[in-house]
Amino acid sequence: MTEFTVWAPKPDRVRVDVDGALHEMTRTADGWWRAEVSCRADARYGFVLDEDATVLPDPRSARQPDGVHERSQLWQPAPDAWTDAGWAGRSICGGVIYELHTGTFTPDGTFDAAIEKLDHLVDLGVDFVELMPVNAFNGTYGWGYDGVLWYAVHESYGGPDGLIRLIDACHARGLGVLIDAVFNHLGPSGNYLPRFGPYLSAGSNPWGSSINLSDADADEVRTYIIDCALRWMRDFHADGLRLDAVHALVDTTAIHLLEELAAETDALAEELGRPLSLIAESDLNDPRLITPRDRGGFGLTAQWDDDVHHAIHTAVSGERQGYYADFGSLATLAQTLKHGYFHAGTYSSFRHRRHGRPLDTATIPGTRLLAYTVTHDQVGNRAVGDRPSQLLTFGQLAVKAALALGSPYTAMLFMGEEWGSSSPFQFFSSHPEPELARATAEGRKAEFAEHGWDADEIPDPQDPETFLRSKLNWSEVSDGDHDRLHRTYRELIALRRTEPDLADPWLDHMSIDFDEQQRWIVLHRGALSIACNLGSDAVSVPVTGELVAAWEDPDIASGATVLAGHSFAILRTERVQ
Repeated sequence: MTEFTVWAPKPDRVRVDVDGALHEMTRTADGWWRAEVSCRADARYGFVLDEDATVLPDPRSARQPDGVHERSQLWQPAPDAWTDAGWAGRSICGGVIYELHTGTFTPDGTFDAAIEKLDHLVDLGVDFVELMPVNAFNGTYGWGYDGVLWYAVHESYGGPDGLIRLIDACHARGLGVLIDAVFNHLGPSGNYLPRFGPYLSAGSNPWGSSINLSDADADEVRTYIIDCALRWMRDFHADGLRLDAVHALVDTTAIHLLEELAAETDALAEELGRPLSLIAESDLNDPRLITPRDRGGFGLTAQWDDDVHHAIHTAVSGERQGYYADFGSLATLAQTLKHGYFHAGTYSSFRHRRHGRPLDTATIPGTRLLAYTVTHDQVGNRAVGDRPSQLLTFGQLAVKAALALGSPYTAMLFMGEEWGSSSPFQFFSSHPEPELARATAEGRKAEFAEHGWDADEIPDPQDPETFLRSKLNWSEVSDGDHDRLHRTYRELIALRRTEPDLADPWLDHMSIDFDEQQRWIVLHRGALSIACNLGSDAVSVPVTGELVAAWEDPDIASGATVLAGHSFAILRTERVQ
């Protein structure tokens, strides 16, 4: 017998359809419905609410073989699915994370195809693979942030069995796996949760209705989220989660959902005997996210740091539009790298208000923040999805890499960054509903037209070519300057492991010199100095020593080092006074 359960406090009657046969369910006082049915191990099933004959998928469905509007399927991993019993896990702090989108990482766009590229990542030297959302969403391809069945694995990628094979293969190669989890909103197609219970609140965020975290009956909704998060780490052996846009989680309770989730994750880590990490994507510049719980914080492992991205990108590229307006100078770059946040209780011209809070660099190590030169957001949310590699020289890309990988922060790369991929990463979707497809395309064009873009230049998210253009071109990896940049990334990542000074996590131990006019900056990390020339002309930098790594071989003299334009050099140095 198989027990079917569902939390559905809204309907007065619930039946479970198992392979086409309806069975009455019994309600308990807490709003849960239960029924025991004799059925196949892979039976298709769904729930019928009140007198509506529509069969709805299980909110906790493990598998949706026919899409998010159809019946769920019972699923359990094969007994011999896992071979990673010897995997002891690893902490993300100080490591290198590689963010990828399963559908565009390879030509086939599946978990199994991704396995074939894992040796490339091992050779590169990364420590973790971070998968953009793999939960079930409507359509065959998309970014994945419009998921509606959070417990199910997207079928086009290979479903739950394919995800197991990928994670198992990663662990066999010493790679940890992080999964991008979206708990702040639900997608526009296939969201049947409101018919079961009060999953949504009266509030809203930029992506739709907010999740009910603190209104009436919120306890079961919170449990739904926490159980889902733990399931990725327990049942799928993931080593942690990236939590999407946590600033959109509106929780007015005394114990915030994130604090509760962090405590539950730590308990699971102790039970499993391996580290588990939670990384927040946050727009708040609020150090409470990564402050330990015994000091009044939420106790998350780390958080994305967009200020570091903005400071590096604007200083190298010269872009200043939108939220880049307050960034661009070397002084801003130095301040951000030194203190973690640029906006720390200071005025943000983009927001027209004060923003952020200072990070206590004496007690919170830099490895609690992620530094990166590009992410799926920072590319895909541009009007035409153009990468920095489509706008900058290879030398400028190398300088950005040296600043991020040479910093005290935990580092993150976006797929293809390591060789300067020429493929864009555009916003794409495959909504089968004509009205939703049209609204998505028109909304995208209207959004960027307001910022001065020609609407005809904005790629149609629903055009299959938009998706296909965003796939990586792996033939570039060994080609000319692409190969040279790839080798530079490998060298920089290797230095993070072999040089103790680069493993020092404390921002207070790093000093920074720069010259705004000559466009050079030097990060001093113990006996190592990372000297970068952001300008196009050669400059003399007052630092000297033994050459460790470089983009262009510098001219090292007794009192200074001459760097070619758009280049960096790492020196084992005695600082010139």
